[in-house]
Amino acid sequence: MKTLPNLEELSLAEKDDLIRFQFSQVIALTEQVEAQMLQIGILTAKVAELEGRLALNSSNSSKPPSMDGFNKPKPKSLRLKGQNSTGGQKGHKGSTLKKVECPDHIENHTPPSHCDICNHAIPDGVVVESRQVFDIPAIRHVVTEHRVLESRCACGKVHRGKFPEGVSAPVQYGSNIKAAVVELTHHHMMPVARTGDLTGDLFGLPLSDATILAINEEAREILVPTVAAIGEAVKNAPVGHADETGMYVSGTLYWLHVLATPMLTWMGSHANRGKIAFDAFGLLTAFTGTLVHDGWISYRDLACLHALCNAHHLRELTFVFEEMKQAWAKRLIDLMIQAHQEVALVGGPLAADRIAYYRSAHVEILSEGAAVNPRAPPSGKRGKTKQSKALNLHDRLRDHADDVWRFLTDPNVPFSNNIAEQIMRMNKVKQKISGGFRTEAGLASFCTIRSYLATMQKQGFNIFDSLKLAFQGTPPQPRFA
Repeated sequence: MKTLPNLEELSLAEKDDLIRFQFSQVIALTEQVEAQMLQIGILTAKVAELEGRLALNSSNSSKPPSMDGFNKPKPKSLRLKGQNSTGGQKGHKGSTLKKVECPDHIENHTPPSHCDICNHAIPDGVVVESRQVFDIPAIRHVVTEHRVLESRCACGKVHRGKFPEGVSAPVQYGSNIKAAVVELTHHHMMPVARTGDLTGDLFGLPLSDATILAINEEAREILVPTVAAIGEAVKNAPVGHADETGMYVSGTLYWLHVLATPMLTWMGSHANRGKIAFDAFGLLTAFTGTLVHDGWISYRDLACLHALCNAHHLRELTFVFEEMKQAWAKRLIDLMIQAHQEVALVGGPLAADRIAYYRSAHVEILSEGAAVNPRAPPSGKRGKTKQSKALNLHDRLRDHADDVWRFLTDPNVPFSNNIAEQIMRMNKVKQKISGGFRTEAGLASFCTIRSYLATMQKQGFNIFDSLKLAFQGTPPQPRFA
């Protein structure tokens, strides 16, 4: 350890040199501390960012529930506690198994013919109790042979019968088995190989992968005109819901796009996620209504009115409140939920004074958010300076406030983009089961068939009957209005 020199033994010049040396040391140490403090600040921010990434889940971000792993967050609902009782709600049509008045078969179970005590004959019994068993008969495929007969008239002309329309090959599959295959693969998301195994187990008619793919392709060709009409109807709707998700084709990322209404669903696939895909489809670029979406920038460039998904905002605000400990986010969550519930209670747009109340409270809360999230100074690098997650969210909610609160004024605009997100869930189930598609044509075929099936399901059609009629040449048409 260094010791201080004896100042009494030093000359004035030596004392000046010592002061200058010590002063230079202090300056050097001060600069070193400042550099270390700057580095600590950078590392602290980096640690907070990495911890924030680890804290992201399906309840506080746009991550899907499938990425939560085993540490799934507790589900949260916008519904007020005690608002509805548990179980089926009033007016809900139940599906409890009930006895029918006219059963298909009756089996009588009679008592013994003679009494086991006195051995006298027992008279005919009467029904005292009945029980019904619901089941399906043993299923097996049926082969129908069509024969064309020929006969010769007395005048010498030969007359010949005709095969029914659609019976065009020496051996072929009928509309029932085809409808079952398409429903299993595109509605219930069964893998191709397992679908073939299932038809073998249930119907005694195992199908090869190539046969199933050929049936699906036939369905696509039949449904193309109907799906094109669905796209045109959605394009002209007053309110549309858009979303997109990644789907793999032979290991390459493609994008599945959705444009939907409460009664119609259109899906298409493209290698591009944004404008190039929109131009290729020609639907979003021609859409003139109000588009509900998650705020992605490519949607923002479209020339139409916009409404932002507030379910996304609630998740992001939850992260800011729970992980970044910022109280303004919780206040805004409560305000949005209150507004959503008030709109649901009124059953339509709110009065002007209530709209003004929510917009004013929104501005006030955002001012609190700005105060606790100072903007980072320009970095000197190209592009925008990186800001915090909370500040980015704050800016979006401020700059697009009209789109955030559009559900207050337009009765056709919902609080969230749940209509499009629900459609996406089944597509992700398909990818989770199969891992992806082998060809781009396979993904395009999937989009066409799913568009038709999702639309028919929304409108209450029986999926199997609709597909059966489609294979018979008369596909049922949805209501386009």
